[in-house]
Amino acid sequence: MRPVGEDRVAGTAPGRLVPVQGPGRPVQGAGQPVRGSGQPVQGSGQLVQGSGRPVRGSGRPVRGSGGAVPGPVLAEAAPLRFAVLGDSFSEGVGDRAAGAWRGWAALLADGLAGPGQRVEYVNLAVSGALSADVAAHQAPRAVALRPHLASVVVGVNDTLRHGFDIGLYARRLDRVLGALDAAGAVLLTACLPDPGRMLGLPAPLARPLARRRRSVNAVVHALSARRGAVHLHLADPAWTDDRRLWSADRLHPGERGHRAVAGAFHRLLAERGLARGPAPSPEASEPPPTRAETALWLATAGTGWVLRRSRDLLPQLLLLAGEELLHRGDGTGPGPLDARAETALAAALAATMGG
Repeated sequence: MRPVGEDRVAGTAPGRLVPVQGPGRPVQGAGQPVRGSGQPVQGSGQLVQGSGRPVRGSGRPVRGSGGAVPGPVLAEAAPLRFAVLGDSFSEGVGDRAAGAWRGWAALLADGLAGPGQRVEYVNLAVSGALSADVAAHQAPRAVALRPHLASVVVGVNDTLRHGFDIGLYARRLDRVLGALDAAGAVLLTACLPDPGRMLGLPAPLARPLARRRRSVNAVVHALSARRGAVHLHLADPAWTDDRRLWSADRLHPGERGHRAVAGAFHRLLAERGLARGPAPSPEASEPPPTRAETALWLATAGTGWVLRRSRDLLPQLLLLAGEELLHRGDGTGPGPLDARAETALAAALAATMGG
């Protein structure tokens, strides 16, 4: 595996359906023959009772933001459709296998199918995607597939843009989750770590990013609970403090990190009877990047990533850092800036949660 942080990554275009046969079979990589190109699969895999909505299943409790929510009931021979939406985290950046990105979603897909069952897996995630991209482009394609499972993990790139607006983000995510929920999908969500902390930025630069991350995660938690989503708290120290889980760019998981995410989701889905195959192995199957590969990435892809983000985010981030320093200098500290962020968050939640 080579550590990567580019917005554009190797591999074929997203959105290809990949059948995964039975338990223990390897997930087919990008570029394998697929059925269609993100179009609905005809003639199979309909939900029980034909309504397109999940019907009462085991009713097992779901750990995370949701409560005891029944899952869809599937005929044993029917394929389980799994759609993946989001950015580079879900595209698989940081976990290269057989010359292409693999990632947690592909590893999870391989552990969903029980004996005699198929999984049809489509990954629509694109590196660099914003919530606007997911809402406008990925969600309509995913809804057309009528997936039984749909993961939506997006927001880090929003926090790294100069035009960040928590109200817009909340409305977009609510629209995406609502559309997939209405189509009958069991939702998978996750909150992610603070990029400023992961990158080791100085406090005046890190605090504005931390406020944005807290706001995004608060929205994700609230909307996940509202929809009964299977949710992972990936901002917790158990994930962020273990550097073995992260690639050299400190923003994307490495192979062990992707495997840990896949394993955690598999445990939660197994409790609902939606993961019937073997859990993904936590052990890496690819050799770790060498020092030379890491140095090459830092000198090429890493530098390019920093330059693009600098043009977009750095001017405003410097202004925000200036605010931090001014409040520190006049003795008010971060309180007023925290209060402003909390007010914007409260308005965003009120607009999307109806309260």
